Amino acid sequence: MGDKSLQKRNLIVESAREVFFRRGYKGVTMKDIVEACGISRGGLYLYFSNTKELFEAVLEQEEQTLPVVLESSAAKEASPGEILLMYLEEQKKEILKKKGNLTAATYEYLFENKLSNADTPIKKRFDENVKALEKLIANGVAEEWMICESPADAARNIVYAIEGMKVAAQTMEVTAKTLDQQIAYIMGTLGMVIKE
Repeated sequence: MGDKSLQKRNLIVESAREVFFRRGYKGVTMKDIVEACGISRGGLYLYFSNTKELFEAVLEQEEQTLPVVLESSAAKEASPGEILLMYLEEQKKEILKKKGNLTAATYEYLFENKLSNADTPIKKRFDENVKALEKLIANGVAEEWMICESPADAARNIVYAIEGMKVAAQTMEVTAKTLDQQIAYIMGTLGMVIKE
């Protein structure tokens, strides 16, 4: 794909992201995307054949996964505990973000498409985070930063807890203080204390 095509595709995905945020997943049509992008219907269909495909492209650009945090320059000099805290703080920001949050649309997408676990970008992101967290926790234990008998179980539980907090933020009031308490609890289960 050439630079101009890539720019147009990115424009479509960014415009679609805003439409999905405002209207959810089920309420969006290709016509809505055409109007938001200011391109022709045919131009849109050169890149995406339906809203499902387009929403999946939006999801692929969403949310920092732990592997992305691990590649950051700040993580290069940090301990495993500090890296975990950076990741949890990024998740906290995403959970508290009211504007542009796609959590509701993401769950509509999952329920609407009745996809198997292996078929979704959400499952892929979940698995990537679990795998990276497991490795991070295992390194933390090896370097005596953390205490954990089963890094795989701890990693899975942390990712499930984050997903639960995302849903809770959409359905009830979740404050920064509540999330800080959850982060402190997660860190505490691994033998680390967050100083206030």
